Amino acid sequence: MTKVKESEAVLAINGGEPVRKAPLPWELPGAHWIADEELDLVSKVVKAQSPFRFYGLDSQQMVAKVEETFTKRWNRKHALGVSSGTAALRIALAAFNVGPGDEVLLPGYMWVSCIGAIVLQGAIPKLVDIDETFCMDPDDMAAKIGPKTKAVLVVNMSGAPGHIEKITKIAHEKGVKVLEDCAQACGSSQNGKPAGSHGDIAIFSFQLNKNITSGEGGLILCDDDTLYKRCVAIHDLGYARSNEGRLMPNDENFQMWGFGCRLNELAGAMLLAQLGKLDKITGAMRTAKWKIRRALEGTPGLEFRNIIDPDGDSGPFLITMYPSKEKCLEFTKALQAEGIKGPEGSLTCIPMSDWGMHWYYNNPSLVKKRSISADGFPWTHPSNEFGKSISYEKGTLPKCDELAERSAMLAIASTLSDKDVEDIIAAFKKVAAQVLA
Repeated sequence: MTKVKESEAVLAINGGEPVRKAPLPWELPGAHWIADEELDLVSKVVKAQSPFRFYGLDSQQMVAKVEETFTKRWNRKHALGVSSGTAALRIALAAFNVGPGDEVLLPGYMWVSCIGAIVLQGAIPKLVDIDETFCMDPDDMAAKIGPKTKAVLVVNMSGAPGHIEKITKIAHEKGVKVLEDCAQACGSSQNGKPAGSHGDIAIFSFQLNKNITSGEGGLILCDDDTLYKRCVAIHDLGYARSNEGRLMPNDENFQMWGFGCRLNELAGAMLLAQLGKLDKITGAMRTAKWKIRRALEGTPGLEFRNIIDPDGDSGPFLITMYPSKEKCLEFTKALQAEGIKGPEGSLTCIPMSDWGMHWYYNNPSLVKKRSISADGFPWTHPSNEFGKSISYEKGTLPKCDELAERSAMLAIASTLSDKDVEDIIAAFKKVAAQVLA
């Protein structure tokens, strides 16, 4: 049988035969790898009747073991497990003493939790544009650092860092703290340094969609002793703890208020097992992603996100860019029709503009400057008068808006088969031959 040329094949969206009919695996990297190892460690905690991290009938020290693993692998002095990545962000900002009168810089492509952590600390978020790394543009960041800037929240989005070294250098030269958000980039690196190595504080998330997961969970990394002790007190009840896990309210250096965001031993057990699989998970995604990408590079009208260090990419997303918003939407719909999509409810193959609250202007609470208090805090706080003129409406960040509208995202499951990869490549080529011709 003569093989039909891609340029002559009828697209499935126009009534032709799709490349595949079975859905691709759900995009939940770590979850696919949950197995007996997690069950065994969780069972140890249950059998020991000791799910609290600081003490118990027979503590298994699961959270402490996770923290030790992170400090060794990431070459950081301190690690602290917390209840979520969202909690980690706010704890870190509180440790930096961020509050009313301060602004925190963050990219327009991030996650709603980044904004919420700043607002709930009483500070003002200040948006920074992105570039083709889909991370913070260091030049725009440098131009926006001002006398009110207390910290820069740099987000290693979609599996890989952007210009993290340059951003950290600029911020530190200006006396500004760096909070490095690695929620979507656990296991990635750049120039041999793991994501999470650069910030004064780095945070991770272990929610279900992340590279490794405990359902919920987070972690903080830092080197500074005082920052670490502040994080410990703030994540707990506002006081230090002894080596035996007892609160020490009489330590006058650490008498503050806490958020009660401790990581429990059951989540710690899952994380300890998942950490042992991190390299296999990211390796599987990276191998599949770059096989797809290299097979498509050079396709007219198709561009790719700038990954500064491909060898350090953790691989959960393939981001493609198109000549226009219209072409992006047309291409993505045609690709979905060819069977390049996941199970019902998944976000396997979508235009980037559909990725909800990852984009600043899709956060109504930010755009409308909403508050959780009756007095409108922090927007109405006298020390935040400077923030009244700041707009968060679409159009604030031109490059961010442009990339959101003409880019698409393919989630790379950690369990893609060779056949899945071949089908993805075939579908891209089939659609490109007609939509981008």
